[in-house]
Amino acid sequence: MPHAKRWIFLAHRWLGVLLSAFFAMWFISGVVMMYVGYPKLTPAERLRHLPPLSATGLLEPAQALRAAGLTGPLQALRLAAASGGRAVYLATPVPAQGPARTVVVDAATGTRLAHADAAHAQASALAFQAQMPPGSAALVPPQYLGEIGEDAFTHSRALDTHRPLHKLQLHDAAATVLYVSSQTGEVVRDAPRHERAWNYLGAWLHWLYPLRGGALGPYWTAIVDGLSLLGIALALTGTTVGLWRWRFAGRYKSGARTPYPGAVMRWHHVAGLLFGLSTCAWIFSGLMSMNPWKIFDSGAPALRTAALHGGPLQLADSAARVQALLQAAGPGVRELRWTRTLGDTVVQAHGASGPPLLLDAATARPTAVDAARLHARAARLVDAPLARLETLQAYDLYYYDRAEHTMTGAGEKPLPVLRAVFEDAHGTWVHIDPATGAVLGRLDSHRRASRWLFGMLHSWDWLPLLQHRPAWDALLITLSLGGTALSLTGVVISWRRLARKLHAASGDNRGLCPTVRGHPRRAPEPLPCPSSTKPAAAAPSPSSPTPTRARPR
Repeated sequence: MPHAKRWIFLAHRWLGVLLSAFFAMWFISGVVMMYVGYPKLTPAERLRHLPPLSATGLLEPAQALRAAGLTGPLQALRLAAASGGRAVYLATPVPAQGPARTVVVDAATGTRLAHADAAHAQASALAFQAQMPPGSAALVPPQYLGEIGEDAFTHSRALDTHRPLHKLQLHDAAATVLYVSSQTGEVVRDAPRHERAWNYLGAWLHWLYPLRGGALGPYWTAIVDGLSLLGIALALTGTTVGLWRWRFAGRYKSGARTPYPGAVMRWHHVAGLLFGLSTCAWIFSGLMSMNPWKIFDSGAPALRTAALHGGPLQLADSAARVQALLQAAGPGVRELRWTRTLGDTVVQAHGASGPPLLLDAATARPTAVDAARLHARAARLVDAPLARLETLQAYDLYYYDRAEHTMTGAGEKPLPVLRAVFEDAHGTWVHIDPATGAVLGRLDSHRRASRWLFGMLHSWDWLPLLQHRPAWDALLITLSLGGTALSLTGVVISWRRLARKLHAASGDNRGLCPTVRGHPRRAPEPLPCPSSTKPAAAAPSPSSPTPTRARPR
């Protein structure tokens, strides 16, 4: 047991030297991320910056797709002025194998876009800028900054299908930088100046993005996982040592319950006891966010969406004309989306804000999803008995919304929502929008475990807290400040220890007190040796044996 305790002390000591600065960085950057997230273009932002659609001079979708050589079934089809400042059809054919890729077709000519060049990207950025609020955007054209593969604000894997990216600088009040896809010509990310600045202290540091994109890029996941595992060991050993050294009954000769006389060590000890549990939870949940070793991948088969939607999308020449659809939807339509819903082809007309209007694709008349048919078809999504169908009128612990800037925010989380619970081996839950019939997401037992081990422990996304802000803010900031104090005192202790080791290795002990024979620990910091009239032999030399084993801290 004494040997085990000594190894725990030593492990904590040297893991602290290695990781205390990382811990301080994670706590400080985490507070920044509470209010400024990693740059992204949310679906709502994208719609707001699209020019209103006009049917003048446009081909009908079946005509345009045929001219582009797209005659097979589709997964999705959109019409928007989203590429090069002009209206285009964005079609996603059903792939024979592998991932589906979006094909961009000029809505006026039926020409297929092979690659978006710099001029095309500038036109997209100019159209984006034109939809900014009056007075926020300058009339100066966007400045083209070149083509990039990846930079500090485009590490997201969701952008991989759009690389390389065109980078442009807008001359608006926010000094926004836009990233335009070279594959589709769409604006795929915006990064205002304040997001870029704060992210160097926030997500860029928190997620160790300095290691992405360079020589260490292929090893980024392994590095983050490894540091997280070492961090868990540091937090657990520190908590253990802190409990061992604290006098719950009685006091040390100094009258204190902690044995450390120095302020830094004393505050490190106290902070560790107060905030050790939350620190353990945060570093563990940070590891869980990486889905290490794919532990949250259940291997469940894909949903049988064809049973819900009634097969892939195919457009006939007899479908309602685009002009009729736009007239039925009213002014200000930004995007038309053709989808399959319960065996019918419908069109979602999206404005700059708010929910879409559902139109019959054949007649252009407003329509609605039949609840009885939706319930019947929802039961076919999984090859297993349906346990229950329930309609949520309010958010709960598994279906809830977060702020747009957060990692899990900005997604579509409408209410009410239909939840289908299945009795399969994976415990599948499926959330369906009753207004459109769209599948919003699935949760199996593995993903529900991730919700607790990552979402709850890391972001504290517990509804009673989220719904009663600033209680959530106060709690997380308090815990983060405590963790920061714990980490920064650890940095100071580590620096002093390394300084002593370096002095000892160089043989330069000037100004440092020698270790007192039999003392249970070293001096907490380098101090000048007091003058003494006692013989020098009273203090042992570094090479002399120590009769009493020093107790490690």
